[in-house]
Amino acid sequence: QVQLVESGGRLVQPGGSLRLSCAASGSIPSRNDMAWYRQAPGKERELVARSFSSGTTTYADYVKDRFTISRDNAKITAFLQMNSLKPEDTAVYYCNLVDVNRKDAYWGQGTQVTVSS
Repeated sequence: QVQLVESGGRLVQPGGSLRLSCAASGSIPSRNDMAWYRQAPGKERELVARSFSSGTTTYADYVKDRFTISRDNAKITAFLQMNSLKPEDTAVYYCNLVDVNRKDAYWGQGTQVTVSS
């Protein structure tokens, strides 16, 4: 089993920045993709950014040039640097880890990000 714990969410003003962290523990697969999703009230969960085990990354169009996903060298912690935040970025942000070989997926409990003046 893999446990994921997100942190860093809080209230921030429009135009501000936040850095979210996701710490993985447990039986972490050697090849894994990590991603950030978000879910706003009344909306479905959506992909924000993904970091593949190969090192490549992908982003949703609405966060390109504003958000950056990164991982530490051991690939057990993922980060999401969020700049130029907008009120529509308000959501619960979830960390996701996928075992590349077994296709098992794991989720964290989420961290609330609120962008408001």
